[in-house]
Amino acid sequence: MVKIDKINQAAEILKDIAFVTPLVYSNYLSRQFDAKVYLKLENLQKTGSFKFRGAYHKLAKIRESLGPEGVVTASAGNHAQGVAHAAQLMSISSTIVMPEWASISKQTATRSYGGRVLLTGQSLKESLDQAHNLAAEGRVFIHPYDDEDIIAGQGTVGLEIVSQLPEVEKVLVPVGGGGLIAGISAAVKSLRPQASIIGVQAACCASAAAALRLGKPVTVPAEHSIADGISVKKLGQLTFAIIQKLVDRVVTVEEEEIAAAILELLERKKVLAEGSGAVPLAALMGDQLGSIRGQSVVLVISGGNVDTHLLGRILRKGLFKTSRIMKLSVQLRDVPGALADLLKVVADCRGNILHVFHDRLGHHLPVDLSRVELEIETRGSDHIEELLSTLSGSGYKVDTL
Repeated sequence: MVKIDKINQAAEILKDIAFVTPLVYSNYLSRQFDAKVYLKLENLQKTGSFKFRGAYHKLAKIRESLGPEGVVTASAGNHAQGVAHAAQLMSISSTIVMPEWASISKQTATRSYGGRVLLTGQSLKESLDQAHNLAAEGRVFIHPYDDEDIIAGQGTVGLEIVSQLPEVEKVLVPVGGGGLIAGISAAVKSLRPQASIIGVQAACCASAAAALRLGKPVTVPAEHSIADGISVKKLGQLTFAIIQKLVDRVVTVEEEEIAAAILELLERKKVLAEGSGAVPLAALMGDQLGSIRGQSVVLVISGGNVDTHLLGRILRKGLFKTSRIMKLSVQLRDVPGALADLLKVVADCRGNILHVFHDRLGHHLPVDLSRVELEIETRGSDHIEELLSTLSGSGYKVDTL
């Protein structure tokens, strides 16, 4: 069990090295949920995520014992960058094994921090196996989460939360391998034991929820998730022991809910969060927590390293989830003016047409009909109902897509 003294020592080591990230009050979310909702912005930490804290603390503790080969780790993203940058600051050689599918942007970022990147394996487990092989050659292996020094470093987030908001009542934390929530819960529960710690996972890789249900860490199947930073198939042994003792609940969120939360943070707070960082808000918006009325609630936005080429797709998914975009299909008489009449009805309802697909040659269509698909930007679900009602009242048979 990681004690508060160890986390306080980590805070001293990280002083003037890691940023004390802001705790930002959200007027909008507070009004929406009749509570006091704050965002702990670890996306503004060095390397764009909380991982820098644990990595620097670990390297600082072992730097005097390291040989010329330095350290090795395995990661698909944030831990890789955290270790590489921490090693760079201490002039330590670092080797980072990344899965072959790791994004080019994260490979580039890791190299920019001085890390030597090796692409090995089709899964993170295969990358970890290769990292252990390299450790046998004289490098020191840095575990992404199942390490007391790593956990203590991440626990400094919890120290800052209590310092910034002494009356905190509920803290929502993303859960992957468990290092962040283990550290935060150890810190917060020591300083404010009445506060609740709630873990949030992507439903398609809910290893912490399964571990708590079965009483031990187990390997779970995983599907692709936009919260790839917390897609860890098996919780750590150290982290599980802390989570089992100190974490009050673990809830799961779906992919559409995560995308909607990313969109909400970007639009309402101008905060760019990766999928893993947005899951606490996804849980709040998805009503997995029940009422939080009157409570002081902190959402830990753990990172902001979202791949640029994926951002547009994620935001588009969020727009559909929040009824800001709709798609519909209408069959029209294939005569002059039919399409213009349809578009005028949409325009009169103040729908903003984004895309039009006009099919006159489909083999399934009668020769006198055409099919039109419209993608329309709307103000929300009430606006969609207004559009559908108006189209129906104008004689159109509409299929929503």
